[in-house]
Amino acid sequence: MRNPVVLFLVSIACCVVAALTLNTSSYGVEPSSPLEHHLRLYHTHTGERIDIVYRRGDVLLPEAEEQLDHFLRDHRTGEVKHYDPRVFDILSQLTSAVGRPDAEIEIICGYRSSGSNEFLRSRSPGVAKNSLHMQAHAIDIRIPGVSTLALRNAALALRQGGVGYYPRSGFVHVDTGRVRTWCYGCASGGAPRD
Repeated sequence: MRNPVVLFLVSIACCVVAALTLNTSSYGVEPSSPLEHHLRLYHTHTGERIDIVYRRGDVLLPEAEEQLDHFLRDHRTGEVKHYDPRVFDILSQLTSAVGRPDAEIEIICGYRSSGSNEFLRSRSPGVAKNSLHMQAHAIDIRIPGVSTLALRNAALALRQGGVGYYPRSGFVHVDTGRVRTWCYGCASGGAPRD
């Protein structure tokens, strides 16, 4: 025969679990806030930092988008362009993928005007003629304490767009274009095709 005290305690525990899984909003209590998507960024050319929530659940925060657009402006010309918010999602996913969800991401290059892109192309064959930086769909990054190779591998695993690996320069390019990869400075790699 089973112990009645144990049966009583088990039934109480089941009731507590059931109560916790109910939708509390139907009882006048608001459920917890939606997941906040947060970024901590440092721009290596301007010295600026930003620590911002840019999305709550599926809702992009327009003021945060404006701040990020300004932060990622062409640092040579000051020109600002509206960024593809999927880039921000990639950055957020990458910090989690490398086990550093609160890491500060170093920005090497954000938006690039066509003039800045041509200037860089004249100095390096690793800069694409039709770079997605000019559409604000690409960003070059590194995360202190995370190897460039580990960051590249995490970006590849996301399969969210293009991933360029620049081991000699110490950064990874991610974009929201088609899924593809390249390595600039690797024996078997080559310059970006887009």
